[in-house]
Amino acid sequence: MNTVHDNLIKINHEIRTIALDCDRDPNSVELIAVSKTKPVTLIAQAIDAGQLSFGENYVQEGVEKIAYFKKNMPDIPITWHFIGPLQSNKTKLVAENFDWMHTIDRFKIAQRLDAQRPANMNKLNVLIQVNISNEESKSGIHADEVANLVKQIMTLPNLRLRGLMAIPEIENDFTKQLEVFKQMTQLLASLKTDYPLLDTLSMGMSGDMKAAIIAGSTMIRIGSAIFGARQYV
Repeated sequence: MNTVHDNLIKINHEIRTIALDCDRDPNSVELIAVSKTKPVTLIAQAIDAGQLSFGENYVQEGVEKIAYFKKNMPDIPITWHFIGPLQSNKTKLVAENFDWMHTIDRFKIAQRLDAQRPANMNKLNVLIQVNISNEESKSGIHADEVANLVKQIMTLPNLRLRGLMAIPEIENDFTKQLEVFKQMTQLLASLKTDYPLLDTLSMGMSGDMKAAIIAGSTMIRIGSAIFGARQYV
């Protein structure tokens, strides 16, 4: 059975190969290890293997893990990404603990995160979640609503808007995967005309990683392929 270390070597090699094949710098694609439901022992193995960016979907679980590693590995520069849906009553925990928030889909959430970000912390890096496949059951805003939300978030002093995030509808056809991801790339490019510092596209998971990287993703979110099958808590 492959270890977390082995899995990370394999995935990082895949990312590097895909990036080089499409003339991209492999260092322009960051791997986010999705550690939701995974014990701190497995996360520690990933850290020992050099992985320092982790994504959590559940607020309380993520906060407990952040506290654990601050106490037990205080000198390790871990970056914590919140990548799940966020309710208004839990924004304070995200604002006080995480480095990145990937799933902003309304200004109210952004306002609360801004107001609750501690003064002694760096600005919270945030992404707008786009429902690029227009799925009724999926979080995120429609592409034509993004520009207005960008304008609003740019007024908030404690947030740093970095770009966009998407979880497209599951699609096994590579050509269709690529088409959807290119829509995200084009959307970010259109925003960069007025907001040139936007630099992040969080898109792509195990099943569509290749298409996402070719289209221009800068953050790939991988969970089970690193840590094994999900264990729900």
